[in-house]
Amino acid sequence: MPTRHLPTPSGANQLTNQYPEGDAVKIRLERDVMAEAVAWAARSLPTRPSVPILAGLLVKADESGVTMSSFDYETSAQINVKAEVVEPGEALVSGRLLADIARSLPNRPVELTSDENRMELVCGSARFTLQTLPVADYPNLPEMPAATGTVESDDFARAVGQVVVAAGRDELLPVFTGVRVEIEGETLSLLATDRYRMALKELTWRPANSQASGAALVPAKVLSETAKSMVAGESVTMSLSNASAGDGLIGFEGEGSGGTRQITTRLLDGEFPKVRHLMNVQAALSVRVNTADLISSVKRVALVAERNTPLRMMIGDGQVALEAATGDQAQASEAIEAVVENHAGGEQPITAAGFNPHYLTDALNALDTPYVHFAFTAPGKPCLVTGLADLDGDPLPDYKHVIMLMRLPS
Repeated sequence: MPTRHLPTPSGANQLTNQYPEGDAVKIRLERDVMAEAVAWAARSLPTRPSVPILAGLLVKADESGVTMSSFDYETSAQINVKAEVVEPGEALVSGRLLADIARSLPNRPVELTSDENRMELVCGSARFTLQTLPVADYPNLPEMPAATGTVESDDFARAVGQVVVAAGRDELLPVFTGVRVEIEGETLSLLATDRYRMALKELTWRPANSQASGAALVPAKVLSETAKSMVAGESVTMSLSNASAGDGLIGFEGEGSGGTRQITTRLLDGEFPKVRHLMNVQAALSVRVNTADLISSVKRVALVAERNTPLRMMIGDGQVALEAATGDQAQASEAIEAVVENHAGGEQPITAAGFNPHYLTDALNALDTPYVHFAFTAPGKPCLVTGLADLDGDPLPDYKHVIMLMRLPS
């Protein structure tokens, strides 16, 4: 079974830190800056850490400011923010407790002081004392690989959001829980599938090397959270290590509303299925419809859809009708205008298609175009969903979403 590359946890005891354990720390920073930084770093803390030390959040103060970090041997997160550093050093405390405290503080400057055994936090008249954890036992964070290229942060977040909807969530099949990131010169491609649907997004980026080429399988959850957390800056720098050399690491760096953010995560192991050819659908029948109208109709009709039963799309002349039912208890139907084209000639090859309503809703919500184009080949075969800028225009090639149609009862 494919797994993620994991370093040996026992190696943590052999790692050294820049500052000796017990080195004093004293810093002052704004409450909002601290609260956001702690919250962001604490998001990557493991819910059930494999060793107790990983529940800690590392606070390091030096001439560059304050860096807050978390690490679970797979994903690391660190954020650097400006602060007044009176005494440099580092301390390790319970990350979730510190995040809860930071959210509750009054809107006053915060002073953090730590010694060998405890950290004291003072904000206005509020004062907290926390027990510190042994810094020497905390593992060193992975180093950020060399920069591979940069991409506009808004474009990256939008692209990731369009693709991760098709990623699997079954941890027993880890290769399907990832997004395949492909680099080919100035084209950055993102691809995901859970075996029942596929999504592909291609966008332009700025590679460090114009001849750059490579691929990586990145955990979809980490990629999604990373992309959303770095939209405050203009761009995101992606750094991909040489997976063939056994590194298996990818890093992202961007600006947030408070400081520089860095995330690294180990790549998923295993071979991603070859599904790109399924995007090359030769349509026997195509349907064009207003995206917003169809989303609204699907939401209404799907209210009566029985679990694991298809939402029917009845394809007629100049319209499509959506139908769903829960046995004899409830039925719903709604028709909306559509442009229907028979590319096969002769009798219309498809008159009805069965969609998983959740998959159809995800695909439609992922589009950022006013119109949607459905390309059908045959009943029960994959259907290609693409966007249209104009009802009479060509389907846009940068985003493709394939849904495996459900069989309809005869």
